[in-house]
Amino acid sequence: MPAAPATTPRGATPEDPLPLRDAADRIAALLRDLPARWLEGQVTEVKPRPGATMAFLTLRDVTEDVSFSLVCHPRLVTAEDSPAAVGQRVVVLARPEFWRRRGQLMLRATEIRAVGLGDLLARLERLRRALAAEGLFDDERKQPLPFLPHAVGLITGRAGDARHDVIAHTRRRWPAVRLVIREVAVQGATAAAEVTAALQALATTPGVDVIVIARGGGSFEDLLPFSDETLLRAVADCRIPVVSAIGHEADTPLLDLVADRRASTPTDAARLIVPDAAAEAAALDRTMVGVRARVAALVAAEHRWLADVRSRPVLADPTALVGRERGRIAELRTRITLRARAMVDQETTAMAGLVGRLRALSPQATLDRGYAVVIRPADGAGSPPAAGPPRIIRDAAEVGIGEPLLIRVARGRLGVVVNEVLP
Repeated sequence: MPAAPATTPRGATPEDPLPLRDAADRIAALLRDLPARWLEGQVTEVKPRPGATMAFLTLRDVTEDVSFSLVCHPRLVTAEDSPAAVGQRVVVLARPEFWRRRGQLMLRATEIRAVGLGDLLARLERLRRALAAEGLFDDERKQPLPFLPHAVGLITGRAGDARHDVIAHTRRRWPAVRLVIREVAVQGATAAAEVTAALQALATTPGVDVIVIARGGGSFEDLLPFSDETLLRAVADCRIPVVSAIGHEADTPLLDLVADRRASTPTDAARLIVPDAAAEAAALDRTMVGVRARVAALVAAEHRWLADVRSRPVLADPTALVGRERGRIAELRTRITLRARAMVDQETTAMAGLVGRLRALSPQATLDRGYAVVIRPADGAGSPPAAGPPRIIRDAAEVGIGEPLLIRVARGRLGVVVNEVLP
């Protein structure tokens, strides 16, 4: 059986456009089957209409610039205990709905509840544990604050005591301080996003080497933007030290844990970021007094030493030392000369004794007394001994008649021939 020819859906070509009504019907059909879901956001607008069968609200994400229009029964916004008030953080049970006539996507809410304090605390605790497990609160990753920053970046509200306190106390402590101020919303649905953007902008501003995020006190809900995860991670990633100055001592948003330093109040932030010029000047004065005293003591000690050296005889009369040393050298020369002569005389006497002993033992001395030495020459021949090297004759029996011999006397030698051998 042949396959059915493929058909092109309507709207795929300009020759066969899909009517707008059909497109609206299809979109509505797709959304009709989606289930209702609980959604969280902050109410930014409420439009109850007396006598109308519907009320309209605008719900915005608590951190991002995302909003939706909601439609609901009027009683959900007009009841005395209704949480649908501008600025309130709520959760709504809603499902998407497409308004065919206007081509508009709406959320139809059937239930609206305020986000309870317990719910918020539980969420913050889960976030705190997750960030702590990642090490974002560890002291090892916190950066030290500069002693004297080139410029201070300040993120604060557009008007308020916190802004005034930080600026006034910082300039009072160090009048020459340079402040780069970014004014943002510090509460409400856009606060976290604006603070994050300002932080990222200041982190790339030349000269800024410390950033302060400041806000005055407020309710727990007012301070929620400063526990926003996106903001916290931006602070953790910031290459410039960040000081958290949010609320009062008792207020502890999670920003206090991620920041490199926490100021108990915006006023205390000034103490952390710049030194006190008056205190530094006083400390410098004290240091200079100490340095002067130390230098004066050293100079006085050197003067005393110099006076002591100058008072010594060698410096009082420098030639005396030369004369004394010259005499000492002359004495040493005399002693050395006498000692050398004594040693020479002693060695001369010893040598004379040795010469005498040597002469007494010398064969020449024997010859000088009239004795002679009879020598058979090297080429001599005779009997009984055989010819050989020269040797001294000690026995007459060693010589034969007619044998030539040499006789050595004290001075000279005699050549003789043996005529007779006597016993």
